[in-house]
Amino acid sequence: MDYGLISSINTENINTWENKIFLTFDIDWAHDEVIEDTLDLLSHYKVPGTFFATHDSPVLRNVIKDKHELGIHPNFNDLINSTSVGENADYRLKYLLELFPYAKSIRSHSTTWSGVIQELVLKYGLTHESNTFIPWQSNMSLKPWKLWNELTRVPYFWEDDVAILFKETNSLSSILKLPGLRVFDFHPIHVFLNTESLNRYERTRHLHQNPKELIKHRFEGHGTRSKLIEFLEMAHSL
Repeated sequence: MDYGLISSINTENINTWENKIFLTFDIDWAHDEVIEDTLDLLSHYKVPGTFFATHDSPVLRNVIKDKHELGIHPNFNDLINSTSVGENADYRLKYLLELFPYAKSIRSHSTTWSGVIQELVLKYGLTHESNTFIPWQSNMSLKPWKLWNELTRVPYFWEDDVAILFKETNSLSSILKLPGLRVFDFHPIHVFLNTESLNRYERTRHLHQNPKELIKHRFEGHGTRSKLIEFLEMAHSL
């Protein structure tokens, strides 16, 4: 089984995405040690990933050296209800792209999206967006497609926190066997905590920037971290 990067997907060449696995990671302002924890797992299995960055970080700046890629993960949520003058969507995009000028892809925090944001994305030269979430439970065979403005839309079908809400008990091997585009979305904070319940995530919020204390709250059973390890081992052997 081969692994791919989001920006390498070409809608005119099925070989760039068919029979590949795409691992993506929404950073969500994670501490550098939390990010490094996920990177260490990927390094052990020699698997590349696409990291959607929310903030400046020495660790994130260096991930491309390990054959990973960076996209951006801007947060537009507070702008929706804001009536103040100041920051806007253009400002948020420009800020992240000044930090990571080589980024070619975007997934907005909470997948917030609109036609206005889409045009701004094109203005800054981004080529791929991954804001369309269609759960694998829909039994739809997904594929990427190109919009009228040449932006490539890359849907994804699995997300760690959604899997928790669905109370998934199925084997990941059954998901890997599904036809079509297979894009997975993990969060380093859930990998670090081995989150099995969103209650664990919520009650440790005050420790999310304190990895030495946060590690004491890692779930010992089967959670997000063990799912990722299981997934990497299984996919690596196929």
